[in-house]
Amino acid sequence: MAKPIDGKTALVTGGTRGIGLAIAERLRSDGADVTVTGTQADGQAPDGCAYLAANFLEREQIVHFAEQVADIRPDIVVNNAGINKISSFEEIDLTDFESIQRVNVTAPMMICQAALPAMKERGWGRIVNISSIWGKISKAYRAPYSASKFALDGMTTALAAEYAAFGILANSIAPGFIDTDLTRQVLGENGIATLREQVPAKRLGSTAEIAAFVAWLASPENTYISGQNIAIDGGFTRV
Repeated sequence: MAKPIDGKTALVTGGTRGIGLAIAERLRSDGADVTVTGTQADGQAPDGCAYLAANFLEREQIVHFAEQVADIRPDIVVNNAGINKISSFEEIDLTDFESIQRVNVTAPMMICQAALPAMKERGWGRIVNISSIWGKISKAYRAPYSASKFALDGMTTALAAEYAAFGILANSIAPGFIDTDLTRQVLGENGIATLREQVPAKRLGSTAEIAAFVAWLASPENTYISGQNIAIDGGFTRV
């Protein structure tokens, strides 16, 4: 029985843990040949996936990786890699601010640029950029990160407007509070309990829920959704 994206080639940045790992595994399960990125030279890809090392903090590595993307010619691009640093507005360090924009905005832009020619040639492509609820609303101490995610959404919208006529659909998704190892390390059980009370669904989301929606947006079943920034947050940003 054919799988939803049999024969498609997919790229997932930051695909070795958390949300990125779940997305890579789901796309692979749905039939795609998947390549993931990580920052470590000896990083481990999910089972059945290929691995490429890339540190998007370095401009030269972004440029080099974009050249590799052009060679891969992916049908599906999921820009998931991202970084954050919490700081009061008055204490934002310029180097940190620029680093966050480089990883969260510049790298996705150049990766999309590299993937687009082959997508145009085929007349089909799917781009999903992983934003955040802090790219739909914001919060104190999140200015650099929030700025990057609002920028990523704006770029996605412009990309969708320019390339939908070529059969290339581009969307952002905005995960809310997701149950990952990192979330549990940072917040602890008490912090997670507090968050649950703030979310209308009264629970954290799962990486599998994010992956399932990304897989649908990236599949041939999605024929008309483009230019959107869709929150997966249990209703948090709507109340």
